[in-house]
Amino acid sequence: MASAAAKSRAMALLLVMFAVLQVAFAAVYKVGDSTGWTTIGNFNYTNWAATKSFEVGDVILFEYHPQFHNVMQVTHPDYKSCNASTPITTHTSGNDSITINTHGHHYFLCGVPGHCQAGQKVDINVLRVSSMAPTPAGLPSPSTPVATVPAPPPSAAGPLKASIGLLGNLGLAMAVLAAFVSGFA
Repeated sequence: MASAAAKSRAMALLLVMFAVLQVAFAAVYKVGDSTGWTTIGNFNYTNWAATKSFEVGDVILFEYHPQFHNVMQVTHPDYKSCNASTPITTHTSGNDSITINTHGHHYFLCGVPGHCQAGQKVDINVLRVSSMAPTPAGLPSPSTPVATVPAPPPSAAGPLKASIGLLGNLGLAMAVLAAFVSGFA
């Protein structure tokens, strides 16, 4: 019979494995794809976001010139009115990675005067439906990222896979599980 300490170790191990697997399914989305976060070219960020299937754990990457732009996370009313006076958070590095930790809408805009009004704002909507549901014949769904590749043209762009691949994480989880189970033999 397993001791209480062994049961605690088993529970801790399972939690670590689930955390590792969650990272494996995260995707990195570069806002605006190859265009990036800008007012040049009248890029439509609403259309860009509408073509994505965001999930909890995904990383939203804003790339821009920090002398000319910024990223502010704001409330829905501030998003609608392009009010940058009371942001939830402000990012100014020009290479901002924001991990989405909750379901629902996440509103971002550029706080430089006139930029939001010109369309430099995006609503990242994370639905409660997961893409982890089985797909026909066990094949990955089209919205599932498969590999790290250079940014494709905007018309064909999908999410970029997080730096650690799914198979690597599954292998790590299996090795940890095997080591744990062998400890009981």
